Amino acid sequence: VQLVESGGGLVQAGGSLRLSCVHSGRPFREYAMGWFRQGPGKEREFVASISWSGGSIYYTDSVKGRFTISRDNAKNTVYLQMNSLKPEDTAVYYCAAGYNPATTQARFYDYFGQGTQVTVDS
Repeated sequence: VQLVESGGGLVQAGGSLRLSCVHSGRPFREYAMGWFRQGPGKEREFVASISWSGGSIYYTDSVKGRFTISRDNAKNTVYLQMNSLKPEDTAVYYCAAGYNPATTQARFYDYFGQGTQVTVDS
């Protein structure tokens, strides 16, 4: 399985970005997908996850109401729409593939992408 993220960049506080992650290799439908992030000097943390059907979605509290995770199984792609961005959202964002969308721990995801940098300027 390979995961390739895109869509990061520099944005002003209050702005929006849409991250994409293209999955290749084993069938996309086999996997729950997640987004994690790692800020400067911080550990990698869970952001959001979605089941293979899209019927189950989870968010960390700090992004609820601002971020939206979605997936297009026909395009083998998972998205993270990020609105009302804050400086504390600055991090490298990683796409992940696993089997249990309810888990927030990175060690239970089997594959990670290389990450895309998101920088929010105050």
